[in-house]
Amino acid sequence: MATEQLTGAEIVIRALKDQGVDTVFGYPGGAVLPIYDALFLQNEVKHILVRQEGGAVHAAEGYARSTGKVGVVLVTSGPGATNAVTGLTDALMDSIPLICLTGQVPTHLIGNDAFQEADTTGITRPCTKHNYLVRNVEDLPRIMHEAFYVAQNGRPGPVVIDLPKDVLQLKSENYLTPDQVKHRSYRPQVDGEEEQIEKAVEALAKSKRPIFYVGGGVINSGDRATELLTEFIHLTGAPCTTTLMGLGAFPGSDKQFLGMLGMHGTYEANLTMYNCDVMMNIGARFDDRVTGRLDEFSPDSIKVHVDIDASSINKNVMVDIPVIGDAERVLEAMITLWKERKYSLDKKQMKAWWGRINEWQAKDCLSYVQDGPVIKPQHAIKRLYELTKDRKPYITTEVGQHQMWAAQYFKFEEPKKWMTSGGLGTMGYGLPAAVGAQQAHPGELVIDVSGEASFMMNMQELSTIAQYNLPVKVFIVNNQWMGMVRQWQQLLHGSRYSESYSDALPDFVKLAESFGLVGMRCEKAEDLDRMIQEMIDCPHPVLFDCLVSQEENCFPMIPSGAAHYEMLLGPDDSAARPISDEGMVLV
Repeated sequence: MATEQLTGAEIVIRALKDQGVDTVFGYPGGAVLPIYDALFLQNEVKHILVRQEGGAVHAAEGYARSTGKVGVVLVTSGPGATNAVTGLTDALMDSIPLICLTGQVPTHLIGNDAFQEADTTGITRPCTKHNYLVRNVEDLPRIMHEAFYVAQNGRPGPVVIDLPKDVLQLKSENYLTPDQVKHRSYRPQVDGEEEQIEKAVEALAKSKRPIFYVGGGVINSGDRATELLTEFIHLTGAPCTTTLMGLGAFPGSDKQFLGMLGMHGTYEANLTMYNCDVMMNIGARFDDRVTGRLDEFSPDSIKVHVDIDASSINKNVMVDIPVIGDAERVLEAMITLWKERKYSLDKKQMKAWWGRINEWQAKDCLSYVQDGPVIKPQHAIKRLYELTKDRKPYITTEVGQHQMWAAQYFKFEEPKKWMTSGGLGTMGYGLPAAVGAQQAHPGELVIDVSGEASFMMNMQELSTIAQYNLPVKVFIVNNQWMGMVRQWQQLLHGSRYSESYSDALPDFVKLAESFGLVGMRCEKAEDLDRMIQEMIDCPHPVLFDCLVSQEENCFPMIPSGAAHYEMLLGPDDSAARPISDEGMVLV
């Protein structure tokens, strides 16, 4: 019996199937035509045609984050690959597992400045977890399966596989299945050291003012990790706060949840963080938008840091008890130890601690006044949450004020429902990410909470939504400004609004209709609830233009370079406490 011969392109498709891939997001070009031909000849892997390669990567991010699977991207050489760079950097910063297949000129032309040639591996080395240039078709099966292993294991991230066209056309008899490939050296540590876990649990048990500080690493670890986290927090009775990326790791309506912390986090979360005596950090990386001024970051606390990425330990904040391991494994070990030793937090001390927290909560830092016909942006997003929460929607966002308001007013009861660009802050992320989430969850409600300026960054993906009839709802919080830029210009630059006003905006209703979608515009507060309900009930894609008050700022806010206790709760605070010169540098 003759051994089956496969072209490089057929090997790529076979490997994708063997890895359980059902969807690829991409855009064709000359260098990857052999792969597109192989896609055409099969029906198991579906291809979603985006309108720009950056949209393909963001769509794959939305797919990956809403499913927990690896997102897959297929782009051509040269500009196809370089257009993907922003999305790859976004995925690296937010620890999203992706495989990006890039076409390349034939091997004999590499380095000759050939048509549509770019040094893809050189360009993407700083913005990927790993990358490969495949020069021999015999190496292709191993590299394909290795890449999936690298993308998913340890701290997840994007992996690029650069594929010269001649490699895609050559044939090989030596296809390998995933179980035949084992990475030679990459073995992430998943089990935390027992001694460190014991120290961490003992410190927590002795604490008088504990807090759980939870990041996206818990969500990346899997659903079981979030279940264990919830169990552990309930066992202890301690308060919990999450980063922007950690929203949904702990139920948003739980009485022990203090909301998001950081620059636009809640007053109670930030003050609890500052005043705690034991900080249990699980899966967060001490981002500068969380820590504020480092020398005033929770100065009197014992800091425990659980992270699967050893390079994140002591990178930004020196910690007392590092635990390197997977969140699920470490939480399981911590709970076992807590129960075995019958630990409990001191009831009297915890009552006093919660008493202080309740006083901070009484500030009601997210309150606002909706009066008159002009819609407050906070009100628009809060009502969007309240009218959709029974559907448990998948929420994507763009970047800016609307992103922070969505994080403040939506309560996520479970993981993988919240997709936003946290580390890189990529305007234009939300619309294509919603494409990926909707493709992964065809019967579910998917909403992109957007600003009009961010929406314009990737609005061409409305064409993708129309082609595949994806019932995405795009909710534009339209204040006609680059809102967060305008806010900083007001606070830092004497209200000199240089180039931050969105002039010459399109008629979003007509824009939607030009793509065959449904367009809606809401201008008055009295119409908001009815029109949001109409949007939800509509079975088609909807572009909802919500006109809001133009100069509303996003509060509460820790100014860059300030400490947690130096929060601004409203515009009067900002007038009384101007931003420092050091803070201006950090914006």
